[in-house]
Amino acid sequence: MKKSLTIYTLLFAFFAFSFNTHASFPVKKTKEIVEVIKDNKVEKKEVTTYAAAANSGKSQVTALLLSLFLGGLGVDRFYLGYTLLGVLKLITLGGFGIWYIIDLILIITGDLQPKNGSYSKTI
Repeated sequence: MKKSLTIYTLLFAFFAFSFNTHASFPVKKTKEIVEVIKDNKVEKKEVTTYAAAANSGKSQVTALLLSLFLGGLGVDRFYLGYTLLGVLKLITLGGFGIWYIIDLILIITGDLQPKNGSYSKTI
């Protein structure tokens, strides 16, 4: 019991501290020229914006297969970008089987989307 508690604690610490502050998803960079009126003068400024790409590059079929075979360990949640929920699902062994079934249904219906966008390939 003590060994498994230590392993789960180390696993949780590893995932908790492995987050970085950089974008881990595709970012679309766009430049546009904006006209600004200031003191009755029109100035043109170039503005750069960064937006998350609408497509996450994740496949619904892959998510479904991961959920079917490894969903009790939270691998499907890790794949879709929900790391903390994946750790929680891993610790509870798929929410004692209930969370596993719910996620399986949500992925089949397409209601559980990747964290950063939508599926690039659907069923």
